Amino acid sequence: MDTQHPSAPSRVRPPIAGHDHPNRGGLIHDNSRHTARFTVIGNHLAQHADLSLLAIGLGTHIQSLPRGARIDIKTLAGRFPEGVTRIAAALRELEKHGYLRRERLRIPDGRIVTRTISCNRPPAARGPRSDHEPANERPRDRPPRPAPAGDRTPGPRRKALPAVPTPSSAPALLRAATDVLADLRRHDTRLLLSNADTAHLAPGVAAWLERDVSPSAVRRALIDGLPMEPLHRPAALLAHRLTAFLPPPPPFGPPTPAPSVRHPLHNCDNCDRAFRAPAPGRCRDCSPGGRLA
Repeated sequence: MDTQHPSAPSRVRPPIAGHDHPNRGGLIHDNSRHTARFTVIGNHLAQHADLSLLAIGLGTHIQSLPRGARIDIKTLAGRFPEGVTRIAAALRELEKHGYLRRERLRIPDGRIVTRTISCNRPPAARGPRSDHEPANERPRDRPPRPAPAGDRTPGPRRKALPAVPTPSSAPALLRAATDVLADLRRHDTRLLLSNADTAHLAPGVAAWLERDVSPSAVRRALIDGLPMEPLHRPAALLAHRLTAFLPPPPPFGPPTPAPSVRHPLHNCDNCDRAFRAPAPGRCRDCSPGGRLA
């Protein structure tokens, strides 16, 4: 009779899902499918290379909030222990990289309020393959795919321009911003921009104009103090200045009252006394119901 081994496993244990080497250290995901109360967060935010950990966490929290929730600095500082200064810095990071956008609106009673828009996928994160990235794999962990033979182009590939601030939807502002950019070459011939560079930079200039900055002031902020040596990427330098030097929104001020109408002088047809009115006729005292009627 064969010898029995009661302590031996009845079957071979399967390897840990998602990991070929269970005896080696590293991350292993134990995932469960969410069916309620969940938020989809893109890897472009969760694994952002330039955002601080506080900004990534705050951006994730903001995207999980319902419409109409308050996300001002005071409210967030009361919710989290980081404090006003660190939360304000994290909000500026998110705004710089396009995850937050602020608009100033005039409501029917004349007051100006600030509306904050959360963007779960800003334009800078909308790459051609962003929808096809694996859920738990970073692009830099994967070897680059060789380009097809017909698509290989000699020479270095042009780097993408840095992101610029974005204004609220206002075609007139974009037209004025394009005029500002087209005029820069008249002041510095190195700032001759292509159509593509102008279209990329125009929203950033429009964001300045939206904050009550004059076109001449925008031009001075872009060209003053430029280095004397040749500019290899002038559009990238302008994009940096539009973002780094962006001024704050103008302070709130009450709406300016409409000027009062001053009517011309006329002589009364009855008493010949001068009075102001839109048209000739009788003065108030000589009008029907007046003291001298």
